[in-house]
Amino acid sequence: MLIVTPTFNFHGNCEEAIELYKKAFDARVDFILRYSDADKRDWDIPLTPEQEKYIYHAELYIGEQRIMFSDIIEFDLVKSTSLFLTVTFETAEQVKQAYEVMKEGSTTIYPIHSTTYSSCIVVFIDKFGFRWGLMTEQTER
Repeated sequence: MLIVTPTFNFHGNCEEAIELYKKAFDARVDFILRYSDADKRDWDIPLTPEQEKYIYHAELYIGEQRIMFSDIIEFDLVKSTSLFLTVTFETAEQVKQAYEVMKEGSTTIYPIHSTTYSSCIVVFIDKFGFRWGLMTEQTER
């Protein structure tokens, strides 16, 4: 069986992002490993005391979907908005609540509206540079 797991990388603000996503999606964190607790043979560069506190590997669940997180220290990250996560909620109120939590510092691409396939959708880039689509199916819920 193949499993595709979205993975988000950060530069020192991974823990802040995890806390935001926990709040927005009522997500659960299943695992957090800091660089200070990981096997030092996993990377080949010296770490500053600040970097030792960074997240080496974390797993968060939005519903049943696992998403992995880490702070990358070996190279610069390139932001891309061509790939994004869509989270489908039961009600429009849930979409609005999650967006309210995540909208600070974000850039809205498509404001909250309805479409042929969704009775409530909003698409935006969050303050960490990740693109999200929050939506319901096409219902009047």
